[in-house]
Amino acid sequence: MHYDIDVTRKNRILLEGFLDRLTLEQLNKVPAGFKNNIIWNIAHCIVTQQLLIYKLSGLEGVLSDEIISLYRKGTKTERDVSQEEVDEIRNLLYFPINQTEKDYSSGVFNDYKEYTVSTGSILTNVDEALAFNNFHEGIHYGYILALIKAL
Repeated sequence: MHYDIDVTRKNRILLEGFLDRLTLEQLNKVPAGFKNNIIWNIAHCIVTQQLLIYKLSGLEGVLSDEIISLYRKGTKTERDVSQEEVDEIRNLLYFPINQTEKDYSSGVFNDYKEYTVSTGSILTNVDEALAFNNFHEGIHYGYILALIKAL
């Protein structure tokens, strides 16, 4: 098992806990002073992982273009999501990570397009992207904790 993928999987367990404990109203609420809600942050983590790992490797991930366009970098909460959409996001917590682990073990990540992230670091290969993804998800985990306090 790849260490960084294992860390991502454990973070997804924490994110799933928010889906278990919070109501649909709480997941959708954008408190004063914030621009996104809890469900946006969870979906954004799923989408960003796919973009950092697959798209920058020149590969197709497992997510639809629609979900990517709703939750990619630069987007924000535009509307409340339904329980059906929350369930879809829940279903996407683990499948992409499991597929990443299989693909990594199969050696499919051969090429990588360099990408400068918001911190100024430059990702040059999939291993750096896997590590940075955990940093990114940690930021959003903390953001979710702040949102919960503001509810």
